[in-house]
This record gives sequence, structure tokens and C-alpha cells, in this order.
Amino acid sequence: MARRDARGGEPVAHAAPVVDIAPGSVRGFWRGPSAAFLGIPFAQAPVGDLRFAAPVPPEPWTGVRDARENGATAKRAKPGERTLIPEPAIPGESTLNVNVFTPLPGAVDAALPVLVWFHGGGFVEGSPASPWYDGAAFTRDGIVTVSVSYRLGFDGFGAIEDAPSNRGVRDWLAALEWVQTNIRAFGGDPGRVTIAGQSAGGGAVLTLLGMPAAQHLFHAVWALSAVVGDVPAARATALVDRLADLAGVAPTRAGFRSVPEARLLELQDGAASALGTSPFEKLRSTLDEGRAWAPTIDGDLLTRPSPESLRSGIGAGKPLVLGTTDDEFTMATDRARKALRFVPVSLALGRLQKDRGVRNAYLADNAQQRRRGTAAVLGRYATDRIFRAFAVRVADARGDAPTWMYRFSWVSPTIGWACHCLDVPFWWDCLDADAVPGIAGDAPPQALADALHGSAAAFVRGAEPGWEAWSDSRGTTRVFGGEASTADVIPDGYASVRALV
Repeated sequence: MARRDARGGEPVAHAAPVVDIAPGSVRGFWRGPSAAFLGIPFAQAPVGDLRFAAPVPPEPWTGVRDARENGATAKRAKPGERTLIPEPAIPGESTLNVNVFTPLPGAVDAALPVLVWFHGGGFVEGSPASPWYDGAAFTRDGIVTVSVSYRLGFDGFGAIEDAPSNRGVRDWLAALEWVQTNIRAFGGDPGRVTIAGQSAGGGAVLTLLGMPAAQHLFHAVWALSAVVGDVPAARATALVDRLADLAGVAPTRAGFRSVPEARLLELQDGAASALGTSPFEKLRSTLDEGRAWAPTIDGDLLTRPSPESLRSGIGAGKPLVLGTTDDEFTMATDRARKALRFVPVSLALGRLQKDRGVRNAYLADNAQQRRRGTAAVLGRYATDRIFRAFAVRVADARGDAPTWMYRFSWVSPTIGWACHCLDVPFWWDCLDADAVPGIAGDAPPQALADALHGSAAAFVRGAEPGWEAWSDSRGTTRVFGGEASTADVIPDGYASVRALV
């Protein structure tokens, strides 16, 4: 097929698209009606003297840089690892890179809306190289799509006393600065940037929404199943001290640089899970303490928890859509269903929620889930503590700022719940992508993808997502795929979490 040269010249048969960006030229490849540019560095490799440093802009290059393969990922391969979303680990040092997907490479005046995606993985895993994040559906809708790689775990978020704080957050900022500088070369408009992410990526975009230093870098936010860090400074310091003890080094940049990356990756899990050994203790620690290696209240970039920043009015001018699946965590507790079937639900829940009044109110509001057994209630409770009650707190903190809430309630035929990550292939409209049957079955409903992705695409293009805003009528919730009314919008979609808000 003949295509126009990336710089706007005459059609050239099968010509690879080349665009000019600030550091140099990059060559991508056509895949159908849009082009992909993979592994473009937005910062230098964070190794050697730059390990545990703030991101440094890439060195300029001469000639045309090849951008036809995914760049290195901060995620490292683990033998036998299986994840709900296929997010491959790609070896290499230059892990700070972006992938760009565009229908109009080189069309510098096209001014297409831009979507920037931050992957999930609990701030310790994940990769932008997933085939689910390919961007084809959004480019079909006239949207330039960017996926971002960033430092993970201790390297990204460990509070080292003599190193810049929140290095992973600084990577997000650097990637968004790169978008502002370079996205016109791919047909995008830097004045029409929506940031989005799922799980830790959803937490990333909410963190950015509440961060004064990030306000000039984007214009709208969509958060799927968001979980934030907001790690208190004292806890962050204690975690780093424990990791230093395990590694046998001083808790300094020089000390940690003397430890091989692979060894620190082994030790960081041990440092984070030092408290509690039983499953209940570990779960209670997660519910009460939150993530370990995650954005930290450092007094610099982050001066207070994200909901407090949002309540103060930061980000109020930017529209926000956020939502959750109905049972993010229940597939985990479901594994203990047989062991828990004779344990009274109030007794089991009492191990996680000590306040009897809160516990009784929660059980009263979740009678339907209670009929499904103790494991189902514990999974829903963990879901609500980590994801759903937090989403309500964020929406309420925004006050009158334009905010829409939704739930994803379609039940996976392979897993048995509307579980964590299930909504992602529907949001991306990639139901034919690798590994989707493992989470969504062999015949996931395309109409559901049309509805969810259609709302997302409309929002990125600057429209409302298609239902009444929570900020106009508190409680109003769009339900995708559940047992909602015929209009799929219900007046109090998160009533079951009211005891936890």
C-alpha cells in the first residue's frame, strides 16, 4: 500500500514513517492505517552514576534512530511468572522510554487529542510493552496514544536519604514533559493531553492530578481501579533502613549502588513484607499500611496525601473519570473458599475490621455478597478498602469539580468475578489480543467494549463520557455490564461502601 512520506511528501510504497523530534529523527513502522514508534527514550538510562538520580534528558543523536521494537522495561523477568495482563519483561538498561501510536505521523499541524497511559503492577511490576496497550483502537478514533515506562519498586520509590525522592514520579513528569515537547511530530496536540492508567497506573494519574508541579502537563484524567501510594515519610524511611540491613550496606545512594540490581529486587519484597506471616496478617497489613514501594509524602513533590490535595482544589479545572471493577480482590480470597466455608463471616471479617459498628454496618450493606459466602465477603471487603471506598473519597474530595464515576460489573466466565484487570481489554477495545481469553473467556461481549471504549474515546476527544456527573448528583454511577437498570445508570452505585468512606 502506498503511504505518504512522514514529512508530508508524495506517497511512497511501503515507506517506513520517519519523524523529527527534539533529540533526533526516529523511524517507526506501519501496521494497518496507523504507525507505531517503540522504545523512544525520554531520559537517559538510569544506570551507573544516574542510578537513583532524577531522570536526565536523552543525549541527541545523529541519523535516524530505529523505533520498531519495544524498549527495555524496568520489569525484570521472573521464571514461571503469570500475570492477568500480559506485560513482558524486556532486558536492557535504557528503561525510560515511551511508545507512540499515531494515525498521522509527521502531520505537525494535525492537533489530534493525545492519550498518555501509565501501566499498573503495584508500583513494583508491569510494563508498557503489553499487546493490550497497542493503541490501535484509539488511533482508529483519531487519538495519538503514548505508553510510558518508569522505574519501579525500590529503584523508583525508595526514600534514600541522599538521593532525589520519588524517582518514579519524576519519571512520569519527565515523560509528560517529553510529550509536551515532541508530540506535535506525531500529529498530536500538547494542549489536549489526557492521562490514564489502571491499578498503580490509576494511582499514578491521581497522584499527578493532585500535584502542583504537574498541572501544566495534561488536561483530563481517567483512572481505572486506582490505588495510590501516599506512603508516610516515616514508613518510607523505615522500609529503606530495613532493606539496607538486609543488604548489609549503609542506607545511602553509594551503599545501594554497590548492590547488584537483581539482589535488591530479591530483597525489596522481604523488606516490605517483614510484618506478619499469616495470610490474614499480611492482608491486614496491606489494608492498614498500604503499598510499600510507592509514591511517598516527601515534602517536595508530594506534601500531603492525594485526596487532601484534591480537596484543597488542586486539579479542580481538569475533568476526571474514575471507576472500579466490582470484585477486584475476590479471586484471591476465593482460593480459600473451602477452608472458609464453615467460618462465620462476622468472625472472619473481625480479623480485618476491628470496629464492630463499622463491621456490622458494612455487612448490612452487603447482604447479597454475604449470601455468597465468607470468602466472597472478605474479597469484597478488601476490594472496597483498597479500591472502591478510595474512589468515593476521591470523587467527594473534588466537590464541584467535574467528576464521573462508573463500575465494571461484567463477570468473567473464566474467573467467576468482575475481577481486577478484567476491564482493561474492554477499555482498550482489544478483545482479540493475546491472553484476553484467559481473563475474559472465548467470547467476551464486543458491545461492552464498544460502550466502555466509546466513552473513553469521547472523553479523550474532549466530550463528556456519556452519563450524569457524580459532581452534579452524588452517587450517580454508570454500570458497565452489571445488573443495573435498563439505562445502565443508577443513583447510588457505591452505596455498599458507605460504612468505609
